[in-house]
Amino acid sequence: MIVLIMTLTHVCLILIIVVPLAFVLRNRLRIDVAALLMAVALGTLQLLGLGMLAPAHTPAGAIKAISGLSQPVVITLISLFILTHGLEKSGLTRWLAQQILRVGHNATGRLIALFAALSALLSLFMNNLAAGALLLPSAVEAARKAGIRPSKLLIPVAYGTLLGGAATYFTTANILMSDLLRSANPPQQPLNILDFTPTGGLIALAGILFLALFGSRLLPDRETSSSQAEGRLTGGELEALYQIGERLWEASVLPGSPFAHQTLSECGIGARFGVAVAALRKDAGSPSVPAVNQAIQPGNILYLIGREEKIEPLRKFGLEINSSAREGTPALRGIPYLEIMLAPHSRLEGQTLKEIGFRQNYGVAVIALKRLTLTYRTNVGDIPLKPGDSLLAVGRLQQFPALQHSADLIVLEPDPADQPVDRRQAILTLALIAGAIGLSLAGAPIYLVMLAAAVLSLLLKVQPVEEAYRAVEWQAVFLIAGMYAVSLAMVQTGLAELLGQAMIRLVTPFGPLGVAAGAYLLTALLTQFMGGQVSALVTGPITISAAISMGINPQAVAVATAIGCSASFLTPMAHPVNILMIAPANYKFSDFFRIGWPLTLISFAGLLAGLVLFWGM
Repeated sequence: MIVLIMTLTHVCLILIIVVPLAFVLRNRLRIDVAALLMAVALGTLQLLGLGMLAPAHTPAGAIKAISGLSQPVVITLISLFILTHGLEKSGLTRWLAQQILRVGHNATGRLIALFAALSALLSLFMNNLAAGALLLPSAVEAARKAGIRPSKLLIPVAYGTLLGGAATYFTTANILMSDLLRSANPPQQPLNILDFTPTGGLIALAGILFLALFGSRLLPDRETSSSQAEGRLTGGELEALYQIGERLWEASVLPGSPFAHQTLSECGIGARFGVAVAALRKDAGSPSVPAVNQAIQPGNILYLIGREEKIEPLRKFGLEINSSAREGTPALRGIPYLEIMLAPHSRLEGQTLKEIGFRQNYGVAVIALKRLTLTYRTNVGDIPLKPGDSLLAVGRLQQFPALQHSADLIVLEPDPADQPVDRRQAILTLALIAGAIGLSLAGAPIYLVMLAAAVLSLLLKVQPVEEAYRAVEWQAVFLIAGMYAVSLAMVQTGLAELLGQAMIRLVTPFGPLGVAAGAYLLTALLTQFMGGQVSALVTGPITISAAISMGINPQAVAVATAIGCSASFLTPMAHPVNILMIAPANYKFSDFFRIGWPLTLISFAGLLAGLVLFWGM
C-alpha cells in the first residue's frame, strides 16, 4: 500500500489548480484568466510566507509568479505569430491550403489526416511550436474553403506536431532525456539521433490513423468569431458586384503620347474625361495601384474604367486602347480593393468626391459607386454622396492613415482568398523562418533566432509594426505565462517528485515493461499541467535511477519517459502548440480531453508495442 504524505503547501497547490479548472470545465471562466488567477494565488501565498515558488519565508520569491512572461517559449511564440502573419499576408498560406484541398477533395476526414500528417512531418525537423504556427493559417483557410469549422482541423495540426515530435531526437524533452542519461549515477550511454524513430514513428502512424478515422466525429464543430474573412467578399466578387469588367479598358501609352513623362495628376484623365485610372502596369510586370505623382512612361499600360464614349477621345492623346473584359476571373487580379461607405451622420454627405478632394486627402482612387441597384463607373467624382452609397476604391487600408482614422467613413477590406501570392513577401518571410530554424538546429537558442527573424521582418517592411502587434494572440501568451508559475510550484513544493516516487513504487512489481509503462504514464500525467520540458526534468532522474537500480535498460526507459512528454493530449495547457489553437478555433477545455484521452491510450499501446519490438522488453 502506497501512502502519500502531503503538506499544507501540497494541499494549497492542488486547490489552486483544481478550483479554477473546475470553473473552466463548466465554461464559467476563460482558461487564460484561470491561468493568471493561479499565478496570482501562488504569488500571494509566497508573499505570505508559504514556500510555493521559492523557499518559505522569502517574500521576494513572489516575483516568480510573473516570471513566465520572460520565458523563452513566450518570446518564441510572439515571434512566430509575427512571422506566420507575414506568410498569411503574402498569400502563401492560402496557396498551401489550396494544394491540400485539391488532395483532400473537401472531405473532412481526409483533410484531418493530411494536416495531421503534414504537421507531424514538419515537426521531425523543426520545433513543434514553429510547425504548428506555420500550418495554422493554412488550416483556417482550408476550413473556410471547404465549408467546415476551423475546430475540425486545428487540434489535428497541434496533435500532429506532438506525434511527430515523439519520433525525432530534436524535440526538447527528448534531448533533455539524453542528457540526463549522461548525468546519471553511474553515467549511461546517451540516446542517438535514431533511437526515437522506430517507437515514436509507430505511435505517430497509429495516432494519425486514429485522427483520420474518428476525428470528424470526436472533434467539436464550434462557431468562431476570429475568422476575419467571415462574411467578406473577395476582390473578384467585388468586381462582379460593381460590374467592373464591363467598363474596363487597357490603354498602352505610345512613344509620342502627350501623357508620356507626365504624372497622373498632370494628365488629369479623371478630371477632364470622367475616367478612373485603376492600375498601371510596367513592361511585363503585374498591375499596381499608381500614386498621383507617378510619372507615366511610354510602353506603360493604364487600366481605365469608364463608358466607351468617354474612353474614345483618349485615343487622340496617343493611347492604344483595347477592351479588358474577362470571363470568370478577376479583371484586375492582384490589385487590392477597399469598399467604403458613409458613416452615420457623416460630414461628407451631399458632397462630391471632387469637392472633398477625396484622392488628395485620403490617397485612394474611387473607381465605382453603387447606389441601391444602380452602379456608376463614369464621372464618379461628380456624383453627390448619399447615405447608403458604397464606393469601390483601389489601395490597401494600412497605407492611408487618413482613411484608417476617418470618423466619416466605414472601410471594409475584402477577403484576400483570390489574390496571387506576393512572391517578395513570401520569399523574404520563408527565408527568415528557414534561417532561424537552421541556426536553432546548429545550436543557437530558438527564442533568440526567432526574435531576430521577427525584428528583421519588421525592418524589411514585410508588414507594418502595428499590424504585427495585432497578429499576436495574447490569450495564448498569458495562458503560458500563468501556467509556468504552476510548473514552478509543482517542482518547488515537491509535489511532482512525490507523485513520481509513488508511481515508480507502484509499477516496480510488474518488471521492466511495467517500469517503462509507468514512466510513460507518470510523465504524461504531469505533462498535462507542467509541460513536457519541465516534466522531463522532474520524472527523468526518477525513472532512469529506477531502471539502473533494477538492471533494466535505462535507454529504453528514457525513451518511454521522453515520449510521455509528447503525450500532451488531455489539456490545452499541456503544450504551447495546443494553446496556440484555442482562439482561432474557439476551443473549450473539454474539447482537448474528448479526443485526447483515446489518443493517449493509443499512444500508450503503441509505446508498449515499440518497447517489445524494438527494445526487447
